[in-house]
Amino acid sequence: MTETDRIPTNLRTLMILEILGRSDQAMTATEINAALGLPKQTVHRLCATLEQNGFLTRQGNSRRFQVARRLRELGAGLLYNSRDHIARRQILLDVAHQIGETVNYVVPEDAGMSYLDRVETDWAFRIQLPIGTHVPFHCTASGKSFLASLAPAARKRFVATLTLEGMTEATHTSQESLLEELALIARQGYALDQEEFLEGMVALAVPVKDPAGRFVSALAFHGPTQRVKLSEAVERVDVLHAAAKRLSAALFEQS
Repeated sequence: MTETDRIPTNLRTLMILEILGRSDQAMTATEINAALGLPKQTVHRLCATLEQNGFLTRQGNSRRFQVARRLRELGAGLLYNSRDHIARRQILLDVAHQIGETVNYVVPEDAGMSYLDRVETDWAFRIQLPIGTHVPFHCTASGKSFLASLAPAARKRFVATLTLEGMTEATHTSQESLLEELALIARQGYALDQEEFLEGMVALAVPVKDPAGRFVSALAFHGPTQRVKLSEAVERVDVLHAAAKRLSAALFEQS
């Protein structure tokens, strides 16, 4: 009996998910197994079971597997319910105190970017986007922050799948103009929503990354144009970058 034969089946499943979670691209069962050394039929069977139950999905009609909705929701739930949620909440409160506007912690899901946590501003006049709200990728600061984190080729493929609905007159409705801005965002390290999602609202977002430099979430704030000018929003980007580093440390550094 080999060492791999002694790995329990449930642990083999977790190891498959771990390998896919570390990869920045979809993988075939054979590629997954290169890191495991298990019998081929075992890995194919486990991947098929994970696919049938909504944890993995195929990339188009190919044989490549990628993370699916149910696994993303599991990951988001673990982050939300862990002790790290307390640390994250304190960081959001600190940022909201410094900036004076609503601060959001936003993660990518199938339906767009999802508000996982937020701290509301004390201002009576504010824009309501409660926890659990889904917003589009192409016209929000958090969504564009996520899109810009993708490698250029993957970014182009992803944008090609989106319906670029014109939410306002400022919304990108062409792939070319959106991709041009995403390249700028990737260089400058932050994304703006210039009344692209809602008229009268501006926002700024920065990425929160894992130790490997991969996008985990967006840290963002938004406010009405009557109170927040774009130039003023950009002046606060250092506050968000510092908080994003604190969030990454709280989520991933060992205690």
